[in-house]
Amino acid sequence: QVRVLESGGGSVQTGQSLKLSCEVSGRKISDCLMMWRRQAPGKERELVGNLDRVGSINYSDSVVGRFTITTDNAKNVLYLQMSDLKTDDTAVYYCGAKCGFKPQVWGPGTQVTVSS
Repeated sequence: QVRVLESGGGSVQTGQSLKLSCEVSGRKISDCLMMWRRQAPGKERELVGNLDRVGSINYSDSVVGRFTITTDNAKNVLYLQMSDLKTDDTAVYYCGAKCGFKPQVWGPGTQVTVSS
């Protein structure tokens, strides 16, 4: 069974950085489509970025150039490095994994709050 667990959220001010982690168990990250999503209060969950099985990464227009997805394959951890944070980045951030024919799974989320 694949499980993911996010960590690293917190409260920062605009312009600061934060790095989220997503620990994956049950399958190697390289076997999975890995996803970062976020959901702000009163809004629908939206794409932050994806990392596919061949290593291609895409980002939403709202974070491109500021957010970076990386992995530590030895630890089986996915990261989301967030820089130049804005108040609009305030949301609960979710990590997801779709590994082969297994059901897509999501973590419980981690709160990121950016204040001016």
